Amino acid sequence: MADLLGADAALCDIHTLYRCHDRLLEHKRAVFDHLTDRWRDLFNVSFDVLLYDLTSTYFECDPPQSDDAKRRFGHSRDRRPDCVQVVIALVVTPEGLPLAYEVLAGNTADNTTLRDFLARIEDQYGRARRIWAMDRGIPTEAVLTEMRESDPPVHYLVGTPKGRLSRFEKALLAQSWQEARPGVDVKLLPQGGELYVYAQSRDRVAKERAIRRRKLKRLWARLKQLSLMTLTREALLMKLGAARQKAPSAWRLVAVELVEKKATFRYRLRRDKLRQARRREGRYLLRTNLTETDPAKLWHFYLQLVAVEEAFKNLKGDLAIRPIFHQLDRRIEAHIFILYLPKALHPCNPGSSPSSLIACTSR
Repeated sequence: MADLLGADAALCDIHTLYRCHDRLLEHKRAVFDHLTDRWRDLFNVSFDVLLYDLTSTYFECDPPQSDDAKRRFGHSRDRRPDCVQVVIALVVTPEGLPLAYEVLAGNTADNTTLRDFLARIEDQYGRARRIWAMDRGIPTEAVLTEMRESDPPVHYLVGTPKGRLSRFEKALLAQSWQEARPGVDVKLLPQGGELYVYAQSRDRVAKERAIRRRKLKRLWARLKQLSLMTLTREALLMKLGAARQKAPSAWRLVAVELVEKKATFRYRLRRDKLRQARRREGRYLLRTNLTETDPAKLWHFYLQLVAVEEAFKNLKGDLAIRPIFHQLDRRIEAHIFILYLPKALHPCNPGSSPSSLIACTSR
């Protein structure tokens, strides 16, 4: 590059290029405003349905000295709790267009992020009757109440924790299944201005049942193997702990009882837990304030969360977000901003990969 520009080699020094990152973030909002205008013109995108999710990316380095740094220990979706990380919150459209994102501290709790993003989207794109689809664990009851009571109301569709399914299980068992579309049946339960949609996908039932059987079979074989070994009590406890860590969902279906003061154990199948697991396989309890919307459409909205997962997959795979060597927060954010640009351009060039668009924009 220095030869092409007829400049000193210091122009291409890696730290010189890194300092260019400092100029990028001030243009972030303008870039996203321009992109949304182009998406409206090119694809007639309405941004009525928004998908929201979070991920994290880790750093293989020492923790920062400053208490204000965003690199923090937290819940690692990459299974690297030994590393500091940052959390990335992303809003995309069902078409996979990244409408907004934010880099947060690595110890940020999922359920503290939604309120700020609702305000950010409203400030940048104006008030509108939008539908937010998100996974369980992101919204709090207080935020959902604010969404229902806003003017105009902000609609939402959210997965619910398993505990809430237990609360409504009796009422849902009394309901009859309705076919929402081929292969998907639903039960509807209105509750205080909201609608609970209990959805069953036959494909998901078959898939999750096969996964559960495979894991349970492996765990059962491992327990049988351990029961025949001659081990000290401490070694047995460690091996049982390893087996539990490897198959936590299958472990809940098995009762393991240690013989007091001996290095032996008994195990049996918990048939009540197995029956409960079978009833819930491939079934999801969705919660929404779209009380008059076709259940098939609600199920379709929820399935579109895979668009967010695909964006995260591109970020960590094809776009290779790691390793990140930056130490300053602003350069970490600029690094992630650069990687989101090809993701934003990808729908305009569906025949190319996001990484190939980086190569194109660098020429």
